[in-house]
Amino acid sequence: MKTQTQPSDSELLQSMLAGDEEAFAALYRRRQRGIYRFAFQMCGSQAVAEDVTQEVFMVLIHEGHTFDPARGSLNAFLMGVARNHVLRRLRRERFYVAIEENSESDVKHAALTNAGPLDELSRTETIELVREAVLVLPERYREVVVLCDLEEMSYAEAAEILNCAIGTVRSRLHRGRALLIEKLRPTYEEETAAATTKSARCFA
Repeated sequence: MKTQTQPSDSELLQSMLAGDEEAFAALYRRRQRGIYRFAFQMCGSQAVAEDVTQEVFMVLIHEGHTFDPARGSLNAFLMGVARNHVLRRLRRERFYVAIEENSESDVKHAALTNAGPLDELSRTETIELVREAVLVLPERYREVVVLCDLEEMSYAEAAEILNCAIGTVRSRLHRGRALLIEKLRPTYEEETAAATTKSARCFA
């Protein structure tokens, strides 16, 4: 008995463009969740994330014929469209005011003194606190943190979505993580101090 293989994104797109509504539905089910999650992590608004997700698939319906598989994956194409729509909404509606970037020396110090920042912070901070901190990162750093650390994409995948060099992704991610550390450090230190005090009381 042969195992039926799932059609690729490109195959579904070709079927969709030929008028197959089921192919569009299959693509939507496959990619909608990731697009929504990226948009939400970028803006923090469920309503905007839902709007952006719908807009991405409207673009696919009307401009799907412009997709060129030689230039990358369909998922990267869709995420790139999502990114453009999210940034447009952020700039128009100004949901959040980005934190100020620290000096280069401060950022380097933060990066050197905090190995595995998100891994370490995830053990002491709630998911919500991390999300809030990510939301106030400058856009160019926020998007790489979302893609590489929250969505766990490779540098190559992120570079494809952002239409930039892998080296650019690496440098922005390095700086974004350092800014994130600085944003979360006060809360981390408060929780550490509280835990130390509680521990001391137990042995008093």
